[in-house]
Amino acid sequence: MAYNGLTDFIACLERENELVRVRQPISRDLEITEVADRAMKSNGPALLFENVAGFDIPVLINAFGSYKRMALALGVGSVDEIAGRIESLLNTQSPGTFAEKLMMLPKLLHLSSSFPKTVNSAPCQQIVQTGDDADLNSLPVLKCWPGDGGRFLTLPMVFTKSLEAGRRNVGMYRMHVYDGRTTGMHWHVHKVGARQYAEYEAAGKRMEVAVALGSDPAVTYAATAPLPEDFDEMIFAGFLRQSPVEMVQCKTIDQQVPADSEIVLEGYVEPHERRIEGPFGDHTGYYSPADEYPVFHLMCITRRKSPVYPATIVGRPPMEDCYMGKATERIFLPLIKSQLPEIVDMNLPMEGVFHNLAFVSIQKRYPMQAHKVISALWGLGQMMFTKVIVILDADVDVQNTSEVLWRMASNIDPRRDTVVSDGPVDVLDHAAPQPLYGSKMGIDATRKIAGENYNREWPEDIRMNADVVHKIDEMWENLGIG
Repeated sequence: MAYNGLTDFIACLERENELVRVRQPISRDLEITEVADRAMKSNGPALLFENVAGFDIPVLINAFGSYKRMALALGVGSVDEIAGRIESLLNTQSPGTFAEKLMMLPKLLHLSSSFPKTVNSAPCQQIVQTGDDADLNSLPVLKCWPGDGGRFLTLPMVFTKSLEAGRRNVGMYRMHVYDGRTTGMHWHVHKVGARQYAEYEAAGKRMEVAVALGSDPAVTYAATAPLPEDFDEMIFAGFLRQSPVEMVQCKTIDQQVPADSEIVLEGYVEPHERRIEGPFGDHTGYYSPADEYPVFHLMCITRRKSPVYPATIVGRPPMEDCYMGKATERIFLPLIKSQLPEIVDMNLPMEGVFHNLAFVSIQKRYPMQAHKVISALWGLGQMMFTKVIVILDADVDVQNTSEVLWRMASNIDPRRDTVVSDGPVDVLDHAAPQPLYGSKMGIDATRKIAGENYNREWPEDIRMNADVVHKIDEMWENLGIG
């Protein structure tokens, strides 16, 4: 199911009783965050703030903030359906590397409907504002947390092109609003946007950038997906929604954006220009410190006649972005399993905020196999940032944190079963001894076998006889226990 833009998705949320319209006056500064944080922490609904003080544009937040809403956003009953589609496609052919498999997807689809198409007119260009009329202060951009350096665009789809090849990239990078015409551009060094900007900077050229706010939620999600550098996020969005993403040419720059966007910012980033960005209350649950980042200059705003401003907040989990991360875990698991077929399941628990913790179960067949899987996972794209990987046996339910912790505490000898590796870490890892570089730990919590420095017989799990379990099942209701 493909949505005709964000308002179509809002209507779906309302039909499913997943949306609350908040009509009481409220401030964009801190107050929306406090309400949204309480809703997120209590598994509450999506919120549409219709009376943001000083603005006539409503704010949508927590639209992705549950497993059900995440599935609705992608037009499926469960995100596992998308994983199943990917798995069936990968089973038809078997290209080599992880990146090659992902790059094969559009070829495997054999569907022109996955590829974006250009249209001549678009809802996102019903109103065009240039010059002094193009003012970021006209948008209800949130100040999220008290220690933030200012107000931030938190759900922007940032469209750029590589300098030589002209390859499109769409990423989600927060943008610190400095004034009505400039923002920070939070490009981490590991991100594709930063690598493309480095091309322009080396050539001494201005980089044109478009920022889309609000679209079919599958398009928004695609901007967050950990895709290879040369894979077009709009093709992936077309695959997710099973319908092409309609794109329209920007008014003042050579970029295309989703035609159904709510608001579009057109502008540029100059080479070698930096400005202090942050601090920002981040998804780690801590403030990320202020640092120098490139500067986005606004030239034009295009928008719908009655747009909705989409936002999110991040902080100590669980938060809305956790459910987007869990969707990524399920959707991309078949690609990881195609490289490491011994993997049974994976859980990136919310408490690990995506890159701090992974629980992985495997079909273990030979000594030290867990160590091999740990090393291989650190070599797969953004898995390189995973600070702690725990490997468990196939019969362990890695989605059950209680069972994982019991097995881990019981099954490891710390000296024998841990491996520490130095390498790149996420830029937001405040515990690392220096930015971007630190250590990671792998833990082998599987049962030990011959050849793994274990010379005793592994103890048997305590389990009741199957016939006794069956007999008690049959008499349970008559026991009066409840």
